[in-house]
Amino acid sequence: MGWALLGVGLLLALYTLLRHGLRSAPRPRARPELRGRTAIVTGGSSGIGAATALELARCGARVILATRSARRGEAAASRIRRETGNNEVLFMHLDLASLRSVRAFASTFLRQEPQLHLLINNAGVSAGGTTEDGFSLPFQVNHLGHFLLTQLLLERLRSCAPSRVVIVASSAHCAGRLRPECLGRPPSGLFSTFQDYCDSKLANVLHARELATREQGTQVTCYAVHPGFVSTSLFRHAPLWLRALLVPLAWLLFLEAAEGAQAVLACATRDGLEPLSGRYFTRGGPRAPWPAGRDDRLARQLWEGSERLLGLGTPRG
Repeated sequence: MGWALLGVGLLLALYTLLRHGLRSAPRPRARPELRGRTAIVTGGSSGIGAATALELARCGARVILATRSARRGEAAASRIRRETGNNEVLFMHLDLASLRSVRAFASTFLRQEPQLHLLINNAGVSAGGTTEDGFSLPFQVNHLGHFLLTQLLLERLRSCAPSRVVIVASSAHCAGRLRPECLGRPPSGLFSTFQDYCDSKLANVLHARELATREQGTQVTCYAVHPGFVSTSLFRHAPLWLRALLVPLAWLLFLEAAEGAQAVLACATRDGLEPLSGRYFTRGGPRAPWPAGRDDRLARQLWEGSERLLGLGTPRG
């Protein structure tokens, strides 16, 4: 028994040493002054979104936590106000799985808030399923709902420019296979849920690319960012057997939410990024996305297809 306990103790010690040895400490960075600036963070009640909102509040920004759960959203806003001493942190209801909710949020925000300088499109899901609007859940929450939200708030971003849109993407875009004629439909196959997630992340990268192209000259800039592999609740809907494998792996190798938020915050606040609008970023800075993420024709088709699905605008010739 004693030897068994000793073995377990040694394994735990080795596990902890590996965890800290494989992860580098984040570099300290100067805190920008954001007083007088307003930010929206979708999914701001937990994970990367909450860590991003906390830091923006510490910088003095007025921060809107746009999240689905009123209980978690109000609790997160209260916690951030208490920790930062910034009383301009508010919860507003937003359910990206409902286009009606997206429109209601935008209408309320535009009526109540005169300014918008930062839109952080962070919320995401990896679960399968179909929304009330008839689209696949990952595609709508991760891309289509954010696309609609951005379009509805774009004029306010322009009027408050210089302003930025930051889209939390993922290196999973490498496996994305968007087909313009099938946008919004769940893919088929054994790993359809994973494919759906990867497709939505490719859509994030292409959305940033096309938005930057269309907003040239307006001082609205846009960035897609892979925050790293972060230990969050994103994969809470994974099967139990898969979660049993992911939990120790995440503890050993994945970043904390505050570490993952650093890449998002850099794209939101770092000076001099304007010439890099539309680019894909990682924690190490701008990187070339996988080939599909550099396809301007596919980016344009995704934009026009998203507009058609939402009944917005008219396609460009």
